[in-house]
Amino acid sequence: MSVERREARQPWILLSPALTAVTLLLFVPLLFILVYSFWLRTATGADQVGFFFDNWQEALTDRFYRDILLNTLKIAAITTIVCALMGYPAAYFIARSRGNKAILLLLLMLPFWISYIIRTMSWINILGVSGALNSILLSLGIIHQPLQMLYNETTVILGLVHFLLPFMILNVFVSLEGIDVTLEDAAHSLGATRWQSFLEVTLPLSLPGLAAGGLLCFVLGAGTYITPLVLGGPRDAMFANLVFEAVITQLNWPLGSALSLMLLAVLGTLVLIYNRYLGMAQLMKGLG
Repeated sequence: MSVERREARQPWILLSPALTAVTLLLFVPLLFILVYSFWLRTATGADQVGFFFDNWQEALTDRFYRDILLNTLKIAAITTIVCALMGYPAAYFIARSRGNKAILLLLLMLPFWISYIIRTMSWINILGVSGALNSILLSLGIIHQPLQMLYNETTVILGLVHFLLPFMILNVFVSLEGIDVTLEDAAHSLGATRWQSFLEVTLPLSLPGLAAGGLLCFVLGAGTYITPLVLGGPRDAMFANLVFEAVITQLNWPLGSALSLMLLAVLGTLVLIYNRYLGMAQLMKGLG
């Protein structure tokens, strides 16, 4: 074997464990889900093997699924905007802090050490009828009876922001950390104020990290089902909850497969739009 051919094969040899894992754990299950989506659930509860479009027709034409899909995208978009507005100042503060940056990053990583389900359920003890917030308001005499603050869309968004905000902060922080601070000093020397230097220099250069964090928050927010299941009401179900209901509760794997692929197609289309107008190179730059 020639040296050139050996060198050409080395990257594929190094990538083979990762490619094998991705193939077995992602593409093969996705292929099974695609096949299941064309099967048919019979009245007896058995799955009829074949090539039927009934599940896809129901998923694409039923207004119930379309409304929940639009509501899911709306909740994910609001969550992403809130994370951006809250996460950028925090990331800027960490990136520009001196001496305690490692401690701040450690505090930012602490939520990842706690189970996502526990973090979500903690809001019940905070916002519940007998939770901490109602107890404080009652003891101060601000209210005379407990407020119902749980099981609505606002609480779902609050739980998603709690879950996704660290992802946004980390992405923006990495982007800000890569900006040469002498560029801001140069802007100051040319007569720009701090606010002008931020708008003209820092913000444009940090947009890749902001876009990467926004894309990550949107995709994760649109695909979650734990938060609306725990903190949402019957009218606040997101699309992933429909998949969970069809597969786990109704044991209707064909319909659940069609619904999951429908959500995957929508999110995949949004990622392609992102790639078309911003580019994956910018995303990789924002991720570090």
